[in-house]
Amino acid sequence: MRFWAGRRVLVTGHTGFKGAWLAFWLAELGAEVSGLALPHLSGLNLHDILGTAERGRFVQADINDRAALEALFAEARPEVVIHMAAQSLVRPSYEAPVETFATNLLGTVSLLDAVRRCPEVRSVVVVTTDKVYENREWPWGYREGDTLGGHDPYSASKCCAEIAVASLRRSFFGPGRHPARIATARAGNVIGGGDWSVDRLVPDIVRGCLGEAGVVHLRNPDSVRPWQHVLEPLHAYLTLAERLCTSPTGIDEAWNIGPDGSENRPVRDVAHALVAALGRGRVEIASEAGALHEARLLNLDCAKARAVLDWRPKFDFATCVEMTAMWYAAWARGEDMRAITRAQIAGITA
Repeated sequence: MRFWAGRRVLVTGHTGFKGAWLAFWLAELGAEVSGLALPHLSGLNLHDILGTAERGRFVQADINDRAALEALFAEARPEVVIHMAAQSLVRPSYEAPVETFATNLLGTVSLLDAVRRCPEVRSVVVVTTDKVYENREWPWGYREGDTLGGHDPYSASKCCAEIAVASLRRSFFGPGRHPARIATARAGNVIGGGDWSVDRLVPDIVRGCLGEAGVVHLRNPDSVRPWQHVLEPLHAYLTLAERLCTSPTGIDEAWNIGPDGSENRPVRDVAHALVAALGRGRVEIASEAGALHEARLLNLDCAKARAVLDWRPKFDFATCVEMTAMWYAAWARGEDMRAITRAQIAGITA
């Protein structure tokens, strides 16, 4: 990871779950980190807990605030951009479809338009989601060339972002034009410590377990997802960004990032495993009348990342759950969360 020492890196969405982990990790690697994000809506925020704001240049602004974007690019002059600012939840996308498309599609276009006006940028990783595929609920994994689609506004907006990235890459970047190389990363579901988002599985489980009643309510216990610890896709993003800077050809395309297929699990397995690891709580199934559509089965084929990037997941499902529970348990005990987070990062690079 020596590549990152002294490197100027811009992370959008640094107040989000994955963004906060990544900004802290980059600061630990010695990068000059900058970021742009909205203020976090929940009372607890990993970016604040880890004190990362003291270690970089971070701006509070909407990703579509073009004046704020251009000012930050002019000041930070990033060499690498990792774009994670998003409306990242399926159910809220039904409640706010306009805002979801504005953030996930137009925000990505705004970001890449700012990139093409900044000559120092050499690599861009745009993080989308595994939900960009037209989900036919089949048992085998989707490959990067499979049909894109999206039933809900979140999935569709991320699919649109993939199409926009491909268009802008062909239109404005490449030989004889802007030198930045751009890739998209389609990661599976992530778990890990420090996530307090509303309406997301692990935070809901932790709140239930640590709450007074100790009850965890599950809506879709049989939905199967490619779960992975948050550090797995972040390691892949860093690998991909570095390769965009250093490889002579290729790399600037779409990449699936997920666990081995044997590690996919239904939601109920995640809940029961976390309850057991935390040592408290119980699971109850909460059926919903008129429930919104959410895919029941989603698998990724990540053979390309393993073959070309030499990236492969390090942690199995049990280890992901153990690391997640350990982080939250340490936080509940009031331990030094910088040290805990630092130790978990060291585990993926060992």
